[in-house]
Amino acid sequence: MSVASTHQYANNSQHDTSINRHPAINKNIWLSRSLISKSLNSNTNNSRFFSTSKILNDEQNPSTNFRGYDLSDSECNVPPNIVSRLGRNLHLQPKHPLNTIKTIIEEYWQKRSGESKSITFATRDDLDPIVATHDNFDSLLIEPDHVSRSKSDTYYLNPQTVLRTHTSAHQTTLLKEGEDRFLVTGDVYRRDEIDASHYPIFHQMEGVRMFNDDDFASLMFTSNSDGDVKNLTEEEKFKIVENDLKNGLEGMVRELFGDVEMRWGEDYFPFTDPSFELEIYFNDEWLEVLGCGVVHQDIVKAVGRGNQPGWAFGLGLERLAMILFSIPDIRLFWSDDQRFHSQFESGEIVTFQPYSKYPPCFKDISFWTDNGDDNGESDSDVDKSMSAFHPNDFNEIVRDIAGDLVERVELIDEFVHPKTNRVSNCFRISYRSMDRSLTNEEIDALQERVRDVSVSKLGVELR
Repeated sequence: MSVASTHQYANNSQHDTSINRHPAINKNIWLSRSLISKSLNSNTNNSRFFSTSKILNDEQNPSTNFRGYDLSDSECNVPPNIVSRLGRNLHLQPKHPLNTIKTIIEEYWQKRSGESKSITFATRDDLDPIVATHDNFDSLLIEPDHVSRSKSDTYYLNPQTVLRTHTSAHQTTLLKEGEDRFLVTGDVYRRDEIDASHYPIFHQMEGVRMFNDDDFASLMFTSNSDGDVKNLTEEEKFKIVENDLKNGLEGMVRELFGDVEMRWGEDYFPFTDPSFELEIYFNDEWLEVLGCGVVHQDIVKAVGRGNQPGWAFGLGLERLAMILFSIPDIRLFWSDDQRFHSQFESGEIVTFQPYSKYPPCFKDISFWTDNGDDNGESDSDVDKSMSAFHPNDFNEIVRDIAGDLVERVELIDEFVHPKTNRVSNCFRISYRSMDRSLTNEEIDALQERVRDVSVSKLGVELR
């Protein structure tokens, strides 16, 4: 059995490498998606990871029922490889880099609360990632036609139920339950591109603090103000909330990164107004680390809290961990290789030491994505109704077939036929295992499966 070579397997010479991959276009949820943008439970069999034969078996024989949801239903777009990882909870595994970051942040906010029990933050890290579509989108003022709602971006179990795309999905529920200060951490799910910093499952933390008159009185006392809370205007209250948010987050960043230079910028999120992003100067470059803002008053009113002011922030744990631990590939967080986990047993932030670098194997695939003009000629026998192509749909097929053996999927060329206006894409798939060399035979088998499934599920015409 020969080792897979690094040569390119191109299907058509018309394609070149002149085009970049599609940029991420969904920025409705804090900053973690565009920036990123995992060890398994000790009692969980992780043989699927990097096992080609198991990947093929799982893809060809998936279970069609999950917690009462029919995965074969036409309204469901949750594939078996995503279902298999629900409940892994990497953020709860002691000494895992994600758990270390989570712990540092939680301890910071509790420490900032000081001795006052009245402003202790509740920590919620075990909430179900299966949520109502309404809670994930509508309750947070995300427009019905927002791109993040599309099935190319979000995993739907049915039209009324999704895998949460952000931990903010629990915000209104907790506010209705009377929680005034809370930190929510959990796994979130989004269909996305494939590269070293993007993964369909990652982990977020959201913080929320609502303010009452006692909070304002405490903050005014701390600032040596002689003012009476009753004399504060609404504008003054919201400015106090904004200042407390920024001061708190700057302190949190120093807890993680040390004494770094920071800068604030204005941003937009549907559920906060005003909204901000925080950047730090770290390792000789400016990096966005989180998004935040004052909780939108329409949300506050909808949960029955009148015009009570408050703030919220959100961040991605993988994003921070990759920077702080110098972890080069997001797939490593899911590894059960002790060469990875043994490096973090101290539970402290340490620099990751790479233990292997096996060669990649490149395979190209070219296909027509649509049928062009009505009078254009085509020899395709595929279903003509399946012409609404989206790169994320192709990425999902590749990931579901090849699992974590796929390192990157890149659009390297797009060609429009001058007569028929048909669009052709060429994608380059980089296969690479982080614990062994791959063979030509196993990669050829995966690539052939990718080709077949792309035709049957996407309706594309191979070139």
